[in-house]
Amino acid sequence: MPFDLQLLNACAALLLLVSFSMLSQRRIVSLVNLLALQGALLFFATLLLAWRTGQNHLYVSAALTLALKVILLPWLLHRMIRRLEVYWDTESLINTAGTMLAGVVTVVFAFGLAQPIAELANTAMRNAIGIAVAVILLAFITMITRRKAMSQVVGFLSMENGLFFGAMSATYGMPMIVELGVALDVLVAMLVLGVFFFQIREQFDSLDLHHLESLREDP
Repeated sequence: MPFDLQLLNACAALLLLVSFSMLSQRRIVSLVNLLALQGALLFFATLLLAWRTGQNHLYVSAALTLALKVILLPWLLHRMIRRLEVYWDTESLINTAGTMLAGVVTVVFAFGLAQPIAELANTAMRNAIGIAVAVILLAFITMITRRKAMSQVVGFLSMENGLFFGAMSATYGMPMIVELGVALDVLVAMLVLGVFFFQIREQFDSLDLHHLESLREDP
């Protein structure tokens, strides 16, 4: 196996490992740091794939990944954490052992689900499609098992990282206009969620989403 392909597979394995680490992490600052590490691995993998395939649009994708996922979004999240003074998540809906067990089962399911897709793909990274699906599903578990809004947003952004990695593994990336649109959508979503966070904090003096249940109308 060529050395560059080995590096790509190593990036995919590390991406899955980081997703597992996010499942067990309760410190929100560490969650954001892991999200930035995910972005750095995506940047490195995209750069390697661009060099291996000679597709110039992947260099633009790598630059977007570095600017948005490694620098800008983590910086925005760290700034919101300091402004809101939210550093720790409360106990998740499922304990850590149960969450990790669910993660293992999810990874096995993801590889089985992705196997038919990988057989149809003809890219150098088709074997990493299962990892991409696993990263998406693990991010979904991160979202649904957390109480803090900030942690759920990190899970959402991690899911977007998995979708990007899956598109890169299956088809060498999406068309450039689609990638630019997705990047803009993610950035706008972050700004809107930032306003949402401050409104929740002002209303309830907490970012625990269970407080929103008090907004339901009485029967």
